[in-house]
Order: sequence, then C-alpha cells, then structure tokens
Amino acid sequence: MADKVITCKDCNTEFVFTENEQAFYKEKGFDNEPQRCHDCRRARKQQRNNNGGFGGGNNNRGYGSNNNRGYGNRW
Repeated sequence: MADKVITCKDCNTEFVFTENEQAFYKEKGFDNEPQRCHDCRRARKQQRNNNGGFGGGNNNRGYGSNNNRGYGNRW
C-alpha cells in the first residue's frame, strides 16, 4: 500500500491518505476513503456538534410538539 493523494471535496486542496491511515481504515472495516481533508473534517464535525447533531434546529416541521409522540394536531 502506498500513500494516496486525495482532493478534498469541500476546499479542493490535496491531502495525503497515508499507508497507516489506510491500514486503520481497513482494520475498522471502512470501505470508503476519506473525502475531506483533516481541517474540513474537523470543521464539519464541529458544525454538526453545534447544530445538535442530525441537522439541528427545529425538526418539528409544524406537526405539533415533539412531546406528543406523533398523535397531536397533525393537520
């Protein structure tokens, strides 16, 4: 296995996917290579954490409160 040069899909800079990183990915069972450089991965993770994880914000979509377990004023 040799080092691979990959272009980040967010900032278009090239980064090196080292042999050690490739071995780690293989050991963990990851099928896909990274698509973002270290800085963009860190920024994306921080953005997700600041937004509360899965999209963040109000996922209510206007279907009543989240406490009604889906049985409230839907329409």
